[in-house]
Amino acid sequence: MPKHDDPTTELPGTGPIAAELRATGSGPIAADLGGTETGPIAADLGGTGSGPTAAAPAPPPGLAHAGPAHTGPVHTGQAPAAPAGPVAPAGPAAPAASAGPGYRAVFRVREFRVVFVAHLFSLLGVVVSELALTVLVYDLTRSPLLSSLTFALGFLPYLVGGTLLAGLTDRLPPRRILVVCDLLCAGCVALMVVPATPVALLLALRCAIAVVSPVFNGTRMATLADILGEGDLFVLGRSLLRIVSQSALLTGFAVGGVLLTVVPPRGALAVTAGTFLVSALLLRLGTVRRPTRGSGAAGSGLSGTWAVLRNRRVRALMLMFWVPPLFAVVPEALAAPYADEIGVSTAALGLLMCALPVGTITGELLAGSFLSAAVRSRIVLPLAVTGVLPYLLYAPEPGVPLAAAALFLAGATGAYTLGLDAWFVAAVPEEQRGRAMTLMTAGMMTVQGIGMAGAGVAAEFAPVHVVVAGTGVLGTVCLLAAAAELRAAGAAGDRKARRG
Repeated sequence: MPKHDDPTTELPGTGPIAAELRATGSGPIAADLGGTETGPIAADLGGTGSGPTAAAPAPPPGLAHAGPAHTGPVHTGQAPAAPAGPVAPAGPAAPAASAGPGYRAVFRVREFRVVFVAHLFSLLGVVVSELALTVLVYDLTRSPLLSSLTFALGFLPYLVGGTLLAGLTDRLPPRRILVVCDLLCAGCVALMVVPATPVALLLALRCAIAVVSPVFNGTRMATLADILGEGDLFVLGRSLLRIVSQSALLTGFAVGGVLLTVVPPRGALAVTAGTFLVSALLLRLGTVRRPTRGSGAAGSGLSGTWAVLRNRRVRALMLMFWVPPLFAVVPEALAAPYADEIGVSTAALGLLMCALPVGTITGELLAGSFLSAAVRSRIVLPLAVTGVLPYLLYAPEPGVPLAAAALFLAGATGAYTLGLDAWFVAAVPEEQRGRAMTLMTAGMMTVQGIGMAGAGVAAEFAPVHVVVAGTGVLGTVCLLAAAAELRAAGAAGDRKARRG
């Protein structure tokens, strides 16, 4: 989706889908048909339930109050007894956490491999549906406004679904939620394929998928902790899904563009419906059936959301997930106007669009492959706080090489999310985990939409390079404040634990 001021131009790495890809590492189809996460990707679901017994690493000295201490019993990652019904055969036990960090250890868990493949099918549906629906709406209306609206509709429904439906993630069996979400996305896309479907219904179906997306993503993330445990394997599994999603930003739209040269938009949407069905089948047959995580006593809708947010430490951690992407999206949102401002070619624009996701992939791979859990915990706050400082390199209105370097460096600081993931899963009570993770991912999508819109408004009154450089200053100030709140929340939690 366009994150720039020309709604008729489609850019890779923009829009709700790209935002969701960045935010959660996937999502229901058009789920976000916009949201990467778009169309549930049922990617991370089920699990062997044989994850290692490991709690998230405690923050090291100097950051002792920044990360959450686990205040409840240590969860082992073992799946609770499954209710009667067909259960997929369990895979081999997950490798012990003592084996050390490494992505290969995650792939030794059979159920994660199933989830990973389902995730790939879901991503295919996401990128193809985003392009196909936008092209279809434009072909039917010849209206750049309606074509752009196709992307914009991926944000607000996400917020609605994340706040009002989050309670479902802890009150229904997780595998059922994941499979049903995939089937709902497939059904919505199938209706889009029908030639008689009017434009208004196309947009309504897109909204419906976006409402489902946060429920799917939150359930998937919570279930990933059941599959891999709460320790290092969970962190690396989440990282792998994010890496795949970022890679989709680099290649997925190109593949979708090629497909649209071979088949019409409705034909491409039909392919998307098939990918959701395959994802649902993989999740249904290849993942373990687990019982409901919570009793729903915390309430539903807004009351249940507040029950989660009453925990100051959880609120502070969510803030650290939300603030960085609010500012990180600004250069991408303004990539096309900046390329026009400095008078460079379309190829140079493509380089600017690729720099941030390439940096993100590089940072995650290096942190996941070569850093221990303790080191990843120590670098959370330093990397998060300095994440948008490279945008200051935009101040002198640099050429493409320096601008791309700034974006690459900013993306590489995203390695902080590995340690932050560990803190978050340790801080949230297990019975609220699905709801909390749904709120967290919904918030990340929402703030990216706000960031894109804010960037566009600011660029109406100031040169693009000034807007991006100003983002580096304002974003760093806000991140320092968020980090201070996280430290304060940790200190308050420690005092409460000592009094208890």
